[in-house]
Amino acid sequence: MKETFTTPASAASAASGGPGGPGGPVPGPRPAPVPPAPAALAAKVRMLGPTMTRSMQRVAEAVAGDPAGCAALTVTGLAERTGTSEATVVRTARSLGYPGYRDLRLALAGLAAQQESGAAPAVTADIAVDDPLPDVVAKLAREEQQCLADTAAGLDVTQLGAAVTALAGARRIDVYGIGASNLVAQDLAQKLLRIGLPAHAHADPHLAMTGAVQLRAGDAAVAISHSGRTVDVIEPLRTAFDRGATTVAVTGRPDGEITQYADHVLTTSPARESELRPAAMSSRTSQLLVVDCLFIGVAQRTHDTAAPALAASYEALAHRHRPRG
Repeated sequence: MKETFTTPASAASAASGGPGGPGGPVPGPRPAPVPPAPAALAAKVRMLGPTMTRSMQRVAEAVAGDPAGCAALTVTGLAERTGTSEATVVRTARSLGYPGYRDLRLALAGLAAQQESGAAPAVTADIAVDDPLPDVVAKLAREEQQCLADTAAGLDVTQLGAAVTALAGARRIDVYGIGASNLVAQDLAQKLLRIGLPAHAHADPHLAMTGAVQLRAGDAAVAISHSGRTVDVIEPLRTAFDRGATTVAVTGRPDGEITQYADHVLTTSPARESELRPAAMSSRTSQLLVVDCLFIGVAQRTHDTAAPALAASYEALAHRHRPRG
């Protein structure tokens, strides 16, 4: 059985005697995150805001809404402006990925300079029932672009690199996802299969568990869940984790239960939901970006075997594509 990691969610679980609690496994280290660049700050706020306390949200919203004004404030000044405490400001800075307030303040100054040069983020309006199709196309395109930009800005490349290493050297790879996330799981599995890696994605949660109990050290499992709390995804990931496989979670909630059983966590942008646009639509876009990054990284790492495997699969299927006549 492997060690579990302490996260905001697992800490709460420990208090109630859950995984990682008293008498449980000792927490292990994860690769240290890289502080986000100034351009990633607004994306980080959108991504992590829902997981913060209300007082931390006030600080995060203030720095994202007025980076120039907040960059000029001391930690005491920002605490007074947001009606919080100095400790809350520091915790918010660290939650956003900065070692301390000084580093956040430098990022705010950089973001303010970028916005002055015309690089302010785009704002997308919700789609209305009576929107003409040209407006729907334009709004969806802007929304997808923002979703991809936020995910790229918030993606921890250290965690990504570690996940690529695990998949590239795995004896077997299982991928878990339910609903729209299963479409993404199937996409990753078939891509890995085409470069010669034994990957499986099961839509049936019973089959996912059946596969998970066969995993061991040297294998890998990838779980995809935007909410981070889908039971049919968490259970096989936990089983794979307990049996020694290297586990990866792709989620929009870095505080979700799923991260308790993940060696490596890859976060996606938060899903904006409206009447005509369910969360599954925008979450799928960001998930596909992450799995594409995983696939390309693995293909690069295994190029000597991946390239011939791709060529062989293309040749095997070429006769099924009718020539234009």
